[in-house]
Amino acid sequence: MLQQVSWEDLGYRRYQPVWDYQEALLKQNVDIKSAQRNGDYGADTRHRLLLVEHPPVYTLGKSGKVEHILISEQDMRERGIDYFHINRGGDITFHGPQQLVGYPILDLEKFRTDLGWYLRSLEEVIIRIMADYGLKGDRSAGETGVWLDPDQPAKARKICAMGIKCSRWITMHGFAFNVNTDLDYFRHIVPCGIHDKQVTSLQQELGREIAMDEIKTKFLHYFAEVFDVVLTEEPASMLAAD
Repeated sequence: MLQQVSWEDLGYRRYQPVWDYQEALLKQNVDIKSAQRNGDYGADTRHRLLLVEHPPVYTLGKSGKVEHILISEQDMRERGIDYFHINRGGDITFHGPQQLVGYPILDLEKFRTDLGWYLRSLEEVIIRIMADYGLKGDRSAGETGVWLDPDQPAKARKICAMGIKCSRWITMHGFAFNVNTDLDYFRHIVPCGIHDKQVTSLQQELGREIAMDEIKTKFLHYFAEVFDVVLTEEPASMLAAD
């Protein structure tokens, strides 16, 4: 039987409440697993998928290096950029308007208990979206995310960053896909801690803007296809009032 995944479009939300929401959903699932290990099978874990755009924010992963932030906190405040040191893997990245950010909260014990498989599957979703626009998305050896021309150092550029956390095989955090993103924000960091490669967006590659709703529709289609799941849209969450 296909796994069921409930998805929500959170719209345009600041980072902190969405992070808190992810943590709450993860905790619910972890608590259910703990109860099941103690013989209480009254509830089961539930897969969720959150889609969102954030106002400008830099996030530094738990293994990231602060020296990869090339802008002071004072300058961030003056530019209206938030900053968080968070509990995902990876280094420094940027989230902002016109970037599709996705946070799958999945129980991998119902898929595959393999984080490599999970990350490659997320990458595959983005690669299939890019193919619809005539772009060859690819993987870069030893690195996560989706790239163009990863085997040509002078041309290699990243279009989708990924960083996750997993607790008892429940995932959180996820991906950031540059659609019409203002790439100027990346000049103030060393994106993902990688010094010798560039960042790009769909808009930059195609020379035109792409509607975010169009990208969301494609993402949902290919997510269901790659992960072999049935998606069900959720009504507005508790974040609607934020």
